[in-house]
Amino acid sequence: MSLILAVNAGSSSLKISLFQRQANDLPRLLLTSSTSSISSPPAKFNFKVVDVPGSESTSVGYKESAEADIRDHESAFEHFVETLARYAEDLKQTTQVSDEVRPNLELSQIRNVCHRVVHGGNYVEPVAITEQTYNHIERLSDLAPLHNGAALRVIHSAMTVLPNSRSIAFFDTAFHKHLPAHVAAYAIDQNVAKKRGLRKYGFHGLSYAFITRSVAQFLGEDSSKLNIIALHIGSGASACAIRGGKSIDTSMGLTPLSGLPGATRAGDIDPSLIFHYTSRASLDAENGGRILSHKEDAAGEVHISDAERILNTEMGWKALAGTTDFGEIVRKAFPRSISEKSDDNEYALAFDLLLDRILHFVGAYYLVLRGHVHALVFAGGVGEHSVELRSKVGEAVSCLGFAAVDERKNEGVEKKKGVVVDIGTAGQCEKRVLVCRTDEQGEMARECSAIEDYW
Repeated sequence: MSLILAVNAGSSSLKISLFQRQANDLPRLLLTSSTSSISSPPAKFNFKVVDVPGSESTSVGYKESAEADIRDHESAFEHFVETLARYAEDLKQTTQVSDEVRPNLELSQIRNVCHRVVHGGNYVEPVAITEQTYNHIERLSDLAPLHNGAALRVIHSAMTVLPNSRSIAFFDTAFHKHLPAHVAAYAIDQNVAKKRGLRKYGFHGLSYAFITRSVAQFLGEDSSKLNIIALHIGSGASACAIRGGKSIDTSMGLTPLSGLPGATRAGDIDPSLIFHYTSRASLDAENGGRILSHKEDAAGEVHISDAERILNTEMGWKALAGTTDFGEIVRKAFPRSISEKSDDNEYALAFDLLLDRILHFVGAYYLVLRGHVHALVFAGGVGEHSVELRSKVGEAVSCLGFAAVDERKNEGVEKKKGVVVDIGTAGQCEKRVLVCRTDEQGEMARECSAIEDYW
């Protein structure tokens, strides 16, 4: 049996899916696992069997648990491997199904381990991990500090505990390899830009690849003719204009910092803001407390690592509303009772700010696509679950000819089956409003399965 392990390392989480490669079909999902709160122990570990014959008698005991032994991404991966090995041994003992039907989930059957790596630099295709490719990814860690480092730690762990499996890096930046030169370039000296690789790379590429393929299938369109505006809204948030199945613009740039605000990222800001934000000088009271001193003795030196730490981990919804939970933001931005209402509603500010920035990109990408758009697509943790955000965005974009959001359908997304759900009103409108349950692990497994060199 040929098994594929797809691994997605977040800043404080680890999501893993185990697939079986199938001839002439998409990989079959066997089980999933997730570990959260890695940086704030005890970590929460979940192991869920999806489609394994004979699993009914062995699944007991493989549910969510708090694990004090999980201290970092390496130990989280090792804990998963130990759990999988124990489950595979339990599965061998079951007598409910025959040996011909029961899958062999022993660790030796894992041929390939696919790792989501956020920043690939000039790598535009998946690469097998070698000393050279590992070092290349390591050098890019400063450009994606919340993710590349975690991915590298898991890669190192995988190569240690699964020495007979091939580790392969799949890059979020690869989907954006077709960005036009004028879109990828910044208005800076291009000699310097080329020497240092300073350009727009774009991210969430595995998600956008999955969205493109899934929406094309849902609409009955050839993906090479599909035009969509896709919104991957989660703790990290971005937008992408896709024409003919290829990315032609996206909101994130050299790093995932630019574009839409996220749970802890600022999104687009005036580049000089960070110097004022970190200044040691007191506010100028004579000017209404708005202007900071530019005197040399008042200015503080801001190291690049400090600036990136602040912009990556101390901004976004966390800075505006004091929480990274968008569900909480929505509940308190739209209170159901007077007692819950706040005079100074920082939650409403966080919600309205994100909505405003989303509309900026949707409007811009509508023009980039010259109005030839098959669908506006919501994805990601917030995009797939926030009824209120979808409703507000849908209300605004209806002026562009998109189908009006059907609130009954919008509120019922969670109950609908399928990868793609249409939340627009029924009718002849050509511009649809859709929700796509994106799957970055599934996309990696599909791509891995299709590359014959890996088999």
